[in-house]
Amino acid sequence: MVTKIKIDPITRIEGHMAIEAVIDDGVVKDAKSAGTLFRGFEIILQGRDPRDANRITQRICGVCPTSHATASALCLDDAFGLSDKVPDNGKLIRALVLGANFLQSHILHFYHLAALDYVDAVGVVGDTAPFVPRYEGDYRVSGEANAELVNHYVRALDIRRKCQEMLAVFGGKMPHNVGIVPGGVTEKPTEDKIANFLWRLNEIRDFVDNVYIPDVVAVAKAYEDYFAIGKGCQRLVAYGGFHLPDGKLFKSGVVSANLKAEPFAKENITEDLKHSWYADSGSGRNPAQGQTEPDVKKKQAYSFIKSPRYKGVVCELGPLARMVSNYVQGDAKVKELVDSVLTEVGAEAGALFSVLGRHAARALEAKLVADAMVDWLMALKPGEPAIADGEVPETGEGVGLTEAPRGALGHWITVKDSKIDRYQVITPTAWNASPKDDKGQPGAIEQAIIGTKVKDKDNPFELVRIVRAFDPCLACSVHLLDAKHNELGVFRVV
Repeated sequence: MVTKIKIDPITRIEGHMAIEAVIDDGVVKDAKSAGTLFRGFEIILQGRDPRDANRITQRICGVCPTSHATASALCLDDAFGLSDKVPDNGKLIRALVLGANFLQSHILHFYHLAALDYVDAVGVVGDTAPFVPRYEGDYRVSGEANAELVNHYVRALDIRRKCQEMLAVFGGKMPHNVGIVPGGVTEKPTEDKIANFLWRLNEIRDFVDNVYIPDVVAVAKAYEDYFAIGKGCQRLVAYGGFHLPDGKLFKSGVVSANLKAEPFAKENITEDLKHSWYADSGSGRNPAQGQTEPDVKKKQAYSFIKSPRYKGVVCELGPLARMVSNYVQGDAKVKELVDSVLTEVGAEAGALFSVLGRHAARALEAKLVADAMVDWLMALKPGEPAIADGEVPETGEGVGLTEAPRGALGHWITVKDSKIDRYQVITPTAWNASPKDDKGQPGAIEQAIIGTKVKDKDNPFELVRIVRAFDPCLACSVHLLDAKHNELGVFRVV
C-alpha cells in the first residue's frame, strides 16, 4: 500500500522546513525536502555599501551568525584587496570568535535539538514542555543512564551560555557580533581578555571531553542500527575553514564513498533551480554569476532552497564532511579521534555515512576545535595590531569561503560604483536540504530518507531522526505582530 506523509514543520531545528515521504510497504520510495521560508538577503543587499554586508548577512541566522560574519569579512577582504594584509592577531581572534560559536552550536544541537529523539525526558520529568509534544521513539537507554542524559540537557544550557560569553570577549556581543570586520577585528588582545576567555574555554573543554562525547557514545551503543540508517549521497564537500596565520584547521576537499579525496575548486559549484521557487533563467550558474529572482507560481517547484551541486553531483556538507576530509588527508589528530570512537562503538569507517556517524563527527569536531583554541589564544600578541586599513573600491569581486557549524558556507560579491551590484550566499543547509536538481537528482537529505523503513506512518520518528542528524538550519525568520497578535504578511525592510 502506497501512502504519503508530510511533516510540516520539522521541529527542533532552526527555521522552517517540511518533509514529504512516499511510503510503499513500509519503505520510503521518494522524498521531498522543502524550505518554506523565503530569505531574500541577496535582494536586500543590492545597492548598499559593501561594508553593510558584514552586518546584514549575520541576520541570516541567529544561531550561527558568526559564520556569516566570517564569510562576509573574507569576501570583502578579497574584494578590497585585504586578504594578504590581515594581521595575525586578526586571523586568530576571528578563529576564536568562530570557534566559540561552533562549540555553542554543536552542544545546542545534540542536547537541545537531537538528543530528545533518543532520550526519554518525559519518563524523568513528566509530561511537560519543552519535552512535549513529540513523536514517541523507541527509547533504549537504561533508566539511570537516561536520567543522567536529562540532567546533562540542563547542564548544557549553562555551558552554552559560557560559550556565548566567551564569544563576546572578542566579538562584543552574541548574536550578531561586531568584532569581525573587513581587514581583521575591532578588538585588540589584552592579558585580561585572554584570561577571561581561557577560564571559560577550560570548563567547556572539560564538558566536551567528559560529558558530550561520552553521551554521544552511550547513545551510539544503544542505537547501533542507526549506523546503517540515513547513508545519504555519500559524497562530501568541505571548503576548509578557520583561517590561521599558518593555514587552515580544516582542509578543503571532495570525498567519495570509498573515502578517496580530490582537490576542491570553487569554480565547480553551480546552483540548479528547476524545483525551486526562483526564475529558471538563473539555473546552472556559478554563484559568482548567480541571481535570486523569486517565482512563487512556478510549476514543479516545491522549495525556497536552491539546489547547489559540485560538478553537477549532489554533495553533503557538515562536521562529517570536515572530519572525513581531514581524516583521509592524513590529519593525525583527527584520525586518532575518529578511530578511537569507531573502535569503542565497534563500527567501521564506512559507518560514518549514517545518522550516528553525523552525531559522532559533530562531537569529535567540538573537541578538535576546543583543543585548538587554546593554542590560538596563547599565540595572540597583546599590543600588536589586529586590523588592516582598507578602502571600498569602485569596482571589484570577492569570494568568502569558510566553514559554519552545519557545513561549508560561501559568500560572493560584485562591487560596481562602490555599491553592491550582486551578492549571493550559499548556506550549508542549501546543499543538504536542497530539492531535486535540473537532472532530477534528490538532495542529500532526500537521499538519506529514501530507502528508510518506517514502522508507523503516524509516528515516523525514523524520519525526524535522519533529518535532525544533519542539523538543518533554514535561516531565522522574523514574524511581525500587531497589537491584536495578528501576523503581518507584508513589511518593508529599510
